[in-house]
Amino acid sequence: MRYSKIILSLILSALTYGAGAQNINSRNNVIDEVIWIVGDEAILKSDVEDARIEAMAMGQKIVGDPYCVIPEQLAVQKLFLNQAAIDSVEVSDGDVYQEVNSRIDHFVQEYGSKEKVEEYAGKSISQLREQLFNSIRDNEMVNQVRQGLVKNIKATPAQVRRYFKDMPEDSIPFVPTTVEVQIIVRKPKISQEEIERVKADLRDYTERINSGSSKFSTLAVMYSEDPGSARRGGELGFTGKGMLVPEFANVAFNLNDTKTVSKIVESEFGYHIIQLIEKRGDLINCRHILRKPRVSDKALTDAVNEMDSLANEIRKGTFTFDECTSMVSDDKDTRNNYGNMVNLSQEASQACYGTPKFELKDLPAEVAKTVANMNIGEISKPFVMMNSKNQEVVAIVKLKNKTDGHRASMVDDYQVLQNVLVEKLSSDKIEEWIKNKMKTTYVRINDDWKKCEFKYAGWIK
Repeated sequence: MRYSKIILSLILSALTYGAGAQNINSRNNVIDEVIWIVGDEAILKSDVEDARIEAMAMGQKIVGDPYCVIPEQLAVQKLFLNQAAIDSVEVSDGDVYQEVNSRIDHFVQEYGSKEKVEEYAGKSISQLREQLFNSIRDNEMVNQVRQGLVKNIKATPAQVRRYFKDMPEDSIPFVPTTVEVQIIVRKPKISQEEIERVKADLRDYTERINSGSSKFSTLAVMYSEDPGSARRGGELGFTGKGMLVPEFANVAFNLNDTKTVSKIVESEFGYHIIQLIEKRGDLINCRHILRKPRVSDKALTDAVNEMDSLANEIRKGTFTFDECTSMVSDDKDTRNNYGNMVNLSQEASQACYGTPKFELKDLPAEVAKTVANMNIGEISKPFVMMNSKNQEVVAIVKLKNKTDGHRASMVDDYQVLQNVLVEKLSSDKIEEWIKNKMKTTYVRINDDWKKCEFKYAGWIK
């Protein structure tokens, strides 16, 4: 997700509030105060202001008075956090740190430097990280409790049929046009001379760092081709071993001296050198410099010609598309799946392993542009695209299936209709749980905040 500078300014403004009970609240310019207590947890006036600013920054519309709606939303969150404590819900610090780093990256990218982010926020990056860590961790704990409440909810075909039987047609879910696509990908050959050029650069960086003539972080800013970390002097932030590609992780986690520069490491992203910053339990913070060998124009042309010949052979029936994927394709994600692309977006499927169906917007841009006007069974001409590692590759695709947009039906779209009903039943379950939880939880609201019309009756006892 990318944010504009206006949005970032609002988010960072929100992060400057809520550090404690002595903060100044911007609504009435008075000392902060406790306005609600839910169980053992307090809701501060500044908490409400923080949430209001962040909602505005994210473009979220608040229906009603935000100073009534938001305190109730925060109170509901406290109910879930209370249940998380009872259930001993655990959240991976590594996953939380990864999300924290991602958000800090956006801030730094938009403002240009850590120093400018700190200037806007009025606090250090480390303080921002801590505050974001707590917020993200709490949200994940709430999500886990919610998921636990609804994990066993199912809808039978009979229930689905009854729910949609008398529903007006314009209320039936609309299923957008979807396609199923097979792909064969070839990486253009990189010359050994080009690989040696990249390695020579990395050896030069290592010598400059070891001699003290240059800092690792400075060289990372100047030369690293990992845009996410280069802006931070190559720093990746605290990361678990499983979040890194194996070749990189094996070297990084074996570093013990913060002054040592690793050997050159080859991964699917390119070639790296790594320097340890800190180890913390099962997490590591390190910096790296990534260099990617360049694809020559000739190599790219050769790959296009090769794929053009392959596509012609498939069209003639010499080989099938399925046969060629396992023998030819360089895309490890689809090679062993007969070239079938899998849509893993959360919106696309509730299935554990995704779905083969894509809306055009969910496909890589070059693939979507290519299949948009193809017929079922047609093989495309070769085209150049950027893969998930931001590398130039050449691909051909086959449009395996296409379903035009339509109103969902029990025959063709049962899964869509079932998901809608399951979502409705899950929402009802959550609502029921909140109402019951309110009855057994101590709640106190300051008199000035009791005049609101709340979504849930029973807060005021």
